Parts: sequence; C-alpha cells; structure tokens
Amino acid sequence: MKNQLIFFLSCLLSAPCMADQYLDSLWGRWENEALEPNKRMMAMVDFAWDGYLYSNPDSAIYYAQLLYDYAEEQNASVFMADALNLQGLAKEVLGDLNGALEYYDRCKHLYGQAGEKGGTAAVLVNIGSIYESQADYPRALKSYMKSLHIYEELDNQKGVANSYNNIGVLYQGQKEYDKALENFQKGLELFETLGEKRGIANAYQNIGIIHFDRKEYEQAIEFYDKSLALYNELDDKWGAAAALNNKGSVYEAQRSYPEALSSFDESLKLYQALSDKSGVSRTLQNIGNLHNSRGESKAAIPLCQQAYQLAKDVGGVREQRDACKCLYQAYKQGNDAAKALEFHEQLMVFEDSLEEVETFKALRQMEFRIRLVTDSLKREEEVLRVQMEHDEVLHRKERTKNISMAVGIILLILTSGLLLYSRSINKAKDQIESEKNRSEDLLLNILPAEIAEELKEKGSADARSFENVSILFTDFKSFTKASETLSAVELVDEINTCFEAFDRIVDKYGIEKIKTIGDSYMAAGGLPVPSGLSVQNTVKAGLEMQAYIINRKAELEAKGKPAFSMRIGIHTGPVVAGIVGKKKFQYDIWGDTVNTASRMESCSEPGRINISGTTHEMIKKYFDTEYRGQREAKGKGLVDMYFVNAIKPEFSENGEGRIPNIGLWDLIS
Repeated sequence: MKNQLIFFLSCLLSAPCMADQYLDSLWGRWENEALEPNKRMMAMVDFAWDGYLYSNPDSAIYYAQLLYDYAEEQNASVFMADALNLQGLAKEVLGDLNGALEYYDRCKHLYGQAGEKGGTAAVLVNIGSIYESQADYPRALKSYMKSLHIYEELDNQKGVANSYNNIGVLYQGQKEYDKALENFQKGLELFETLGEKRGIANAYQNIGIIHFDRKEYEQAIEFYDKSLALYNELDDKWGAAAALNNKGSVYEAQRSYPEALSSFDESLKLYQALSDKSGVSRTLQNIGNLHNSRGESKAAIPLCQQAYQLAKDVGGVREQRDACKCLYQAYKQGNDAAKALEFHEQLMVFEDSLEEVETFKALRQMEFRIRLVTDSLKREEEVLRVQMEHDEVLHRKERTKNISMAVGIILLILTSGLLLYSRSINKAKDQIESEKNRSEDLLLNILPAEIAEELKEKGSADARSFENVSILFTDFKSFTKASETLSAVELVDEINTCFEAFDRIVDKYGIEKIKTIGDSYMAAGGLPVPSGLSVQNTVKAGLEMQAYIINRKAELEAKGKPAFSMRIGIHTGPVVAGIVGKKKFQYDIWGDTVNTASRMESCSEPGRINISGTTHEMIKKYFDTEYRGQREAKGKGLVDMYFVNAIKPEFSENGEGRIPNIGLWDLIS
C-alpha cells in the first residue's frame, strides 16, 4: 500500500463532500480578471483537483488545459507544470498509463526548467508509480531513487519518508523482503520523528504485509493492530478496512475461522459505507473462500456470486478470476457438476488472459534483479576508479601494477566462470532429461495414462460423460478414537499402509483411484475407458479391501495395538470426468452418482459393503447379497440398499467368497 495511493483515495472520499458553494467560489476567483494571476491560477488548480479529478477526470483534463493556456500567457512555468501534473493524474484515473506518462514527462521538464525541485520530486513519484504498474521495475526504482535524493537535498523529511515507503513497496512486490523491510523501517523512523500518524499507520500496514508473506503470523497481527488503531484515530476508513481485511487473511491462514470472519465482516461494512465496489468484491470473495475452507459451500456461493458481479462492474480481471475460482470450488464441493464446469471454464479463460501478464512481469522481475547487481557492480567500479586515480597521483608505477593484477584477476575469474558455466550447461542438460523422465512418472501417478497422453498431445484434456460408472467410497470407523491413542506419525503411517494396499487392489481389478479425502478412499470402475466388467470388478475390489482390513485389524489387535474397521459404499450411474486445475492437475468426477455412492458408504456398517439397488441388479448373478429394505439416505429419501456378503461359492477361489476363481473371470468376460 503506497502513501500516494492512500492520498488519492483520501481525495476521492472528500471530493463528493465538497460544498457547491466552495467550488462556485473557486470558479468565481478564476473568472475574476481583476484578481492577481497567481491567485486565479491557484483557484483553478483547486477547482480541477477537488471538483473533478476523481469524479469526472475528463472534465479535470479540460479545466487543467484552461489553466495551462492561461499560465503560458503569463509565462508561469510552475503553474504550467501543475496543469500537466493534473492531466497526468486524470489520465491515470482513466487507466491510460501511457498518456499519463507523457504528461508527467512534460511536467518534469517544466519543473526542472523552473528550478522547482519539490515539484520534480513529486512528479518523479508519479512516474515511478506508472513504471511499476507497467512492470518496468528498474525504471520505477530509478524514479523513486531520484525523488528520494531530491527530497534529501531539500531536507524534506516527509518526502524522504514517503520515498522510502514507495521503494519498500516496489521491493516487496519483487519478494525482496529484506530490502523492503529496510526501507519501511527507515520511513517509519522518520514518520515517528515527525509525528506523522498517517505515515506511521501506512508503514505499520506494510511491515505487517511483509511478516504475513513470510508466514510470521503473530508479528503480522501485531503490526496490523497498530495500524488499525491509528487509522481509527484518524477516522481513515479506507486504511481501517484494508487493515481489517489483512487481519482476516492472517486468521484464516492460522485456521482461526471465527476471528477471520469477524475481521472480514468489519472490513466489509466499511467498504460498503465507502461505496468501494473493488473493496467490497475482494472482501466478499475472502469470506466466500473462508466458507469453502470450512466445507460450507451453500454459504460461500451467494457471497462469491456477489463478488463476481461487482468485479465485472469495475472490470477487474484478477478479481473476476478469483471470484470464479471461489464459485468453482463451492459448486464442486456441493456436487453441482454443471455449475462447477461452467465456472471452471471461465476460470481458465481468466487464467489464460493473466498468464501472459504474469510471464511479462516475471521477465521484468528478472531484469530488475540483474539491474540491481549491475548497479552494485557500477558502484564498486566507481569506488575502484576513484581509488586508482588517487594511486596515480601518488604512485604511478604501483597503479600500473595494480591494474595489471586486477586485469589478470578479472581474466582469471572470467575464465573460471566460463568453465563453470560450460559445466553447468552440461549438468543442466542431464538434469533436464532426468527431470523430464521424472515428470512423466509423476504425471502418470496423478492422471490416468489415456488422459496424460491426451494432455501431452493437445496441452489440455476434454471433460467426458460416462453412462455406467461404479463409484466406491471407503471410510474408517474408530478413526477419531485411534487418533487419540496413536501419535500423528503412527496414525499417518497406518492410513498410508492401508491406502497402499488399496492402490494395489484397484490396480489388480482395473479400477481408477480418484483421490483420498482424509481417512476416506475414493475409486471408480468404468473410466476413463468404459468396460462391461467394471461393476463386478468394483465390487470384487471392495470385498478384497474389506478382507485386507479385517485381517489387518486381527493382526494389530493381537499385538495390543489400536486398529480400524471400515465401511464401504458403492453406487453405479452416469458421471462427468475431467481434469481440474492448471498447475496441480487432478482427475476428478462429478454428478449425482458420486453423491449417492457417498450416501451408500455413510449408510453402511463396519466390515460391510453397502450397494444401491442399481448396482445390485448388475451383480446379483455372481454375488451373495442381503436385502436391507428401503432406507433413508440423507438428501435422497428412501433408497433400496443391499449388503454384499461374498462372491457366490461356485465363483469363489477358496470358498471364502472374497477372491474370484477362473470360472467367474471367464463368465463375466
């Protein structure tokens, strides 16, 4: 958050409150030809700034041009520069950054001609802000540094403090946190010396953001609280709203959801009172994401919808992208496949439009870091040059010797560097090949082979509908009890042991593992390649999983260790399947079938496999089942349910009904 930005926002707040008589008075002074020219021009500066800059920037440009023309007649170059600065600000409000830069450059030239150093320093800040918005970080830093040096020359301590703040914000954006913190601290010390409370509050806010980015959450809260107290004292509602929003983000990161919700709610009320659509949109989206984190998709959806609409109203691409992501996650969590896909597609559109911008910024960041190193080398070179000139006066021969040694050392360093570079290139090639193979393996671990191949060929994979997919859910009983007696490491190790066994079983029967959710395991038969055997194979996999858990439980209890029992539920029906995510791919499925399968699991019993009537009709020829009657399933009403006891004896390998024999394989094939 820049002081300049805070200042602009403060003007925006006050402009609509300007009394009409105040503006009429300013206009009257401008129209009064008998008045001293300087007073007339000062009146026009205030009239254009206070009356139109933020509420009607096009009109501000018009009135600033009137000022410029009159100032030119009076040969008043400072007021001409003031007019150009006003026009640059108005262009910036309109979003025309290149147009703003043209006005600022002309303004700087005029201030320079007039010897107006304070004006030059101020417009350099504006120029730096434009370059920063355009991701031209080296030029932005150069402008801010020039402004800083001028303010230091003028002994303008407030200007120096503001410059440190702007430089800190620039470094913060490049994740150069140490340099950012150094500049924020320098600015804070000056603001404290001056007793400048608004500057102190802004510095606290920025330092808090650094701690948040570093995941130093307690320190972040401390500085946000300090800034909030000062903003409230100053009745700065924008600053207070931002501080509360930032506090909410810290609490959410700490999973302190009630405190996060309270902070977001307070921030939202302030932004609504200020009629700040962007602020309202961001805060609604934050609250929506918080509800998503808690599994409260129904509460998240209306909030994210409002955030999305407001983001569209103000034209914020990032805000629209973030709101779409919030809606996609909420609908997916609520098993609304159609809506989830709709917002996933919109999310990808915004991701694509921002990807080029992010790539451009990344390149600019790289240039910025190179420039920092180059400037550092130039400073060292300048120190060396001065030293060598001094040596030349005192010891010409010694200087020649030193130069020869320096050249030799530089050549040695360059030669060594080239050798190291050559070696690193060869090493990098080997590493790239190794990483490529590793990426292939990782991709096949994440996605089905058919989907991975399509993704490599096309760069994307289409979502598909499948008519006959059997969804299997497992869930451990006594998980909470076991977690009280086992250490975290032991608990995770035991779950991992079970899930690794399940992975082997689903591979054996050609079932696709979808994902694990806590202590629950989800798999599906019949995708991505449909199969007439998928229903039977899914049930057989379930029986083998139960057999494994029953044996595992007996083994652990014999050793006096806690063990799990497990419920399994299976339902068969249509689903939509596809890849979600752009950076962390995941093959996932949607549809009412998924929801019903989950209900089958929750209505099952430990050690049993509960299936729907639909699945039963497809497997009853081969499996011994037990009708449970119609039972209430949450959100589904009465549903026919069956327990699968075993494979029928004539189709069982050893008569236990867990493992199929050759006869069953041949029959269903």
